[in-house]
Parts: sequence; structure tokens; C-alpha cells
Amino acid sequence: MGIMGGTFDPIHYGHLLAAEEAYSAFHLDEVIFVPTGLPPHKQADRVTSPEDRYAMTLLATLDNAHSRVSRLEIERRGSSHTVDTLREMRHWYPPDSVEFFFITGLDAVLEILSWKNPQEVSGLCRLVAVSRPGYNPKKMEDLPEAVRRAILPLEIPLLAISSTEIRQRVTQGRSIRYLVPTPVAQYIEKKGLYRGKP
Repeated sequence: MGIMGGTFDPIHYGHLLAAEEAYSAFHLDEVIFVPTGLPPHKQADRVTSPEDRYAMTLLATLDNAHSRVSRLEIERRGSSHTVDTLREMRHWYPPDSVEFFFITGLDAVLEILSWKNPQEVSGLCRLVAVSRPGYNPKKMEDLPEAVRRAILPLEIPLLAISSTEIRQRVTQGRSIRYLVPTPVAQYIEKKGLYRGKP
């Protein structure tokens, strides 16, 4: 079972490609996208509303039969932590009936020691570390052995797309075509997202 957590502000083709490559590489049943409710590593006032990020994630994945979107973190009060999400999702399935593959960027994996209970996270799932431009996979060797054992490196075509850049382009009035799915671009335009953000 693949789980892809993220702020998705907005979701873009880099996220979708990572999820699809993990689905194929590890023969997953499906990938559940989990938009973060209140990201602990980001300023709350600089993050688009959870409902808008959920809607964009839904629009981006509607045409993929093996993807779905969960409101788990959006509906939870307080900061969103991966360990809490994994603990809760464990109760959705009979014991030992499912293996979780948490799909995230190599950049996030390299910061895992700043997460809440990183050792427990690595015991609850396999960590799919998706290659990212500018990040060296050899840095994973510096992580504790218990964490390293849970990591599955995944090389994907390197798309230098970031949500930060997409927000900046919208603010500057530049095109985001071919960076996000068309329904997501239309949603951003309709809702006027990112217009007033630096």
C-alpha cells in the first residue's frame, strides 16, 4: 500500500510521477495521497487552505484508478505528523495484512531526524526515497541504521518542478501549463490562489 503525504500546495507532475513510479516499482495495490492538514515545518499563514489543497489533489488524481485521496490529516486537529497518520492507518487493516510504503522525496528523507518519532516511522513503513535534483543519495548513509534499513531508494526522471516555483510563477502572472494537470491549473485560476503570496 503506497502512501504519499505532502502539503501539495499545489500538487504537480513531480508528485504524480513519483507516486506512479513507486506504484509500478514496488507492485503496490494503490497509492493514497494524504494532503497535510497543518504542516509542522511550515508557517501556517503561508500555506493555502487544507480544503483547496485537498480539492487540487483530488482533481489531479481523478483519472487514475489506483490512486485515492484521504482527508485523514485535514480532519485531524493540530499539527500533522507522519507517525500519527501511519499509526491511525494501521487500524484500517487487519494486523499484518498490509505493508505500507511511504513515498516522499529524498530531500524529506534526509531530514527525517527532525520528524516526530523518526525511529517509529521507519518501523511502521518502508520509506520510498524518490530522487530529487540537487540532493545526493549518498547522504542517506549518515542516517541511523534502523532508519537506513527502512529506506528504498527510487530513481525517477528528474523533473525540476517545485510547488514553491509554481506559486511564484502564478504570483508573477507566468504560465504553469505542463507543470500541473490542467484541472489543477483551472482551479488555481478560478479560486485566485497564490495571487497575493510573495
